[in-house]
Amino acid sequence: MKTVMSARNIDKYFYKPVKFHVLKDINFQLKTGEFMSIMGKSGSGKSTLLYILSTMDTDYEGSLYLQEELISGKHKDYLARLRNTHIGFVFQFHYLLGEFSVLDNVMLPALKLGLKSPEEIRQDALEKLKMLHIEKLAEKRASRISGGEKQRVAIARSLINNPLILMGDEPTGNLDSYNSENVFQILKQLQQEAGLSLLVVTHDEDFASRTDRILELEDGRIIRGNE
Repeated sequence: MKTVMSARNIDKYFYKPVKFHVLKDINFQLKTGEFMSIMGKSGSGKSTLLYILSTMDTDYEGSLYLQEELISGKHKDYLARLRNTHIGFVFQFHYLLGEFSVLDNVMLPALKLGLKSPEEIRQDALEKLKMLHIEKLAEKRASRISGGEKQRVAIARSLINNPLILMGDEPTGNLDSYNSENVFQILKQLQQEAGLSLLVVTHDEDFASRTDRILELEDGRIIRGNE
């Protein structure tokens, strides 16, 4: 199986209020089509690691590769385009624009990328909503739908540019058990049917136990899962 992303000897420091070594010699690979969860207590460094892997944080030591291309040290504009093209995000809070329709929210990242016409993007967005069984919500304002529906819309939005990797930061952290299970099943389906690679930070042990691999952090070090 090919490697879609690899981290080599990643170290990260915070300097305020004092120098603190937050990530220590992080090494692992994410395979194409693999579903990996990142776990650890609060303060273990898992969200910090996710933001480095997402290319949003570039202030670290070590090397990060996407599809065997070294992306550490690249210009922020290059990384922004790379991120928008190849990496989708789902957060604990959906960050939808409430006054916009569901369809408009899903279309936004593709409109920003600008590789397709608005009409093509609209069709793609409708397909993503259909895939997640929420196409009936397309014209509703995002502020008028339920929490579980909002998170499905956020997943559809994260998929609009057909990313290589879907990253999640506590994507079920704000949901009840019914909607959490729905989100897990959607992610599992995306892995199995679309061959998507998934990398999800979670506190939910039941969620993590059903992923392919758990990368566990403690005090900034990987203590299991980096085989």
